[in-house]
Amino acid sequence: MSPLTSPLHDRHEAAGAKFADFGGWSMPIEYAGGGVLAEHTAVREGVGLFDVSHLGTATVRGPGAAEYVNACLTNDLARIGPGQAQYTLCCVPDGEPRAGGVVDDLIVYLHGPDDVLLVPNAANAAAVLTRLADGAPARVSVTDRHTEVAVLALQGPRSAEVLAAVGLPGQLDYMSFAETPGAAGEEVTVCRTGYTGEHGYELLVAADRAARLWDALLAAGEPEQIRPCGLGARDTLRTEMGYPLHGHELSLDITPDQARSGWAVGWHKDAFWGREALTAERAAGPSRRLWGLQAPGRGIPRPGMSVLAADGAVVGEVTSGTFSPTLRTGIALALLDTAAGLVEGAEVAVDVRGRPQPVVVRRPPFVESHTKDPVPHTPRTLDAGP
Repeated sequence: MSPLTSPLHDRHEAAGAKFADFGGWSMPIEYAGGGVLAEHTAVREGVGLFDVSHLGTATVRGPGAAEYVNACLTNDLARIGPGQAQYTLCCVPDGEPRAGGVVDDLIVYLHGPDDVLLVPNAANAAAVLTRLADGAPARVSVTDRHTEVAVLALQGPRSAEVLAAVGLPGQLDYMSFAETPGAAGEEVTVCRTGYTGEHGYELLVAADRAARLWDALLAAGEPEQIRPCGLGARDTLRTEMGYPLHGHELSLDITPDQARSGWAVGWHKDAFWGREALTAERAAGPSRRLWGLQAPGRGIPRPGMSVLAADGAVVGEVTSGTFSPTLRTGIALALLDTAAGLVEGAEVAVDVRGRPQPVVVRRPPFVESHTKDPVPHTPRTLDAGP
């Protein structure tokens, strides 16, 4: 089966993008003229534009739609109001195998008590929507809009200036959104969020109008030296922040507490899928916990590598690993056994084809977060590190 393509596919081809499969979608991993390192730096120091239209979109509508979603997903929608978004998790319900495991992590846009928009990951969108649709009460509809809506991410310390240049609102509180006409007449939902650790926005627009918005943002961002950015840079940026990626730090076998995502669980809610299993694990303490690893030398930890204690015993496994363009060293996320008693600053090793590579345990993020910085803020000069 041929992979799906973004409505901006021709724009990416024209820009010399290299493509890779992401959840059944052919998406740009990097562009000609700089690649991942240049794109990463653009987001940390200026502004970058991502096409993330492989992300799913779906609506849950009808009387009590928000209440129904809140009884299924982990976070508590009562914490926010209309016009706000929330990070949450869809977990396996109690009574099923792998109860409490994570089916997906997603963003919920709360329009009102009867109208909710969901943005799940591409590979898991169908599983999330099937579960919601199967249990939905009468008059509540779950509608897949994956191919109808394009999602762009404008990220970096100069992102607010670019939004202003195309007439879109940047003066939003973190995790708030607004629906507004764009400069070319397209209806755009602007949400102040992202997956990079920088001040930024995600823009939802009808797929048939996405190209005009993409072109307008790139043109408006020329004075800010904007770059189109691929999903390769998105991965290095999120790893520096310690943000989980489903299939790596979250999965059917990795629970929220193990992934340090327990903050996205409404522990005092009466109901959500997997509540009993997750509450029991929380009371007992998880058997493993997500940590960061930083290599003092040149080695780069990679997913699947074993983490070794000083005596050579295996105490965990790397879930994500990359070269950090900001720190100029290898970094990783890893699930480590809590019984090993490791703390920040502990020296361990990763098994690189039978040879131990020293690394230091760190608690993410590896670099400072700017997601909640005031709007707007000025560019920063980064310490490139050793």
